[in-house]
Amino acid sequence: METEFTTTLDQVKDYTFTVTFDKETMKALTVDEPEPVGSGQGPNASRVLASAVGHCLSASLLFCLQKSRIPLKHMATKVHTTLARNEAGRWRVQAIKVEIKADPESEQERERMKRCLDIFEDFCIVTQSVRKGINVQVNVQI
Repeated sequence: METEFTTTLDQVKDYTFTVTFDKETMKALTVDEPEPVGSGQGPNASRVLASAVGHCLSASLLFCLQKSRIPLKHMATKVHTTLARNEAGRWRVQAIKVEIKADPESEQERERMKRCLDIFEDFCIVTQSVRKGINVQVNVQI
């Protein structure tokens, strides 16, 4: 597993940035702020964070189910994100609620899924990091 990686954001215009990753096989991503600040050309940081939490949880559950040889018909995840102003009046992500629908191929598999349901969250790198808080260091070069 990689223990470090680099993500690069290049300004295209106004609040629109192209995000590139340090692996050539990964497609670039366009991010932007919603109107009226930006033009809504892509997801903003809050939406990217919500998708990261949802994807990490989904992938963690799927990994456990596959290791347990529990086949799914389908998996779908919805991430509901709530924004609110803090005591200083600044917008913050206040809550993230994740709903995962994991549909096993048979009813017999439903009982076997319980072990994965008990442990999968603990293996989600992003969700557990967000829950604990992440040390973010900032250096602006001018």
